[in-house]
Amino acid sequence: MASFNKVILLGNLTRDPELRHTPAGMAVCSFDLAVNRSFTTKAGERKEEVCFITVVVWDKQAQTCAEYLSKGRQVLIEGRLQQRSWDTPDGQKRTKHEVVAERVQFVGARKEAAASEDEAPRPAEEEEVPF
Repeated sequence: MASFNKVILLGNLTRDPELRHTPAGMAVCSFDLAVNRSFTTKAGERKEEVCFITVVVWDKQAQTCAEYLSKGRQVLIEGRLQQRSWDTPDGQKRTKHEVVAERVQFVGARKEAAASEDEAPRPAEEEEVPF
């Protein structure tokens, strides 16, 4: 039987990325993503739902995410869904679904870049701006 596990998400980071390293030295970065869904009920009422998803990124891409992403930044994630299980210190079994990113695409400008563009002098309206 064939199976397929592909997730594509566009959302905003709810916290700054957290970069860690495995004992073998491989970088792993995790962050939470908020994905909004707007819809209209049968009664005509406009509603919005938010889904919070943990994203895990590995290796060189993890380092890049930790360096350039921050809370509020919009990203496009392509990856796969994974379930992780562990035991708590008091012996309870816990499970969590998360997305393991295979591709992370940054969307929009960084806050620092946007701020510096706002501070840049703009040409007067009469000046001809070369393209």
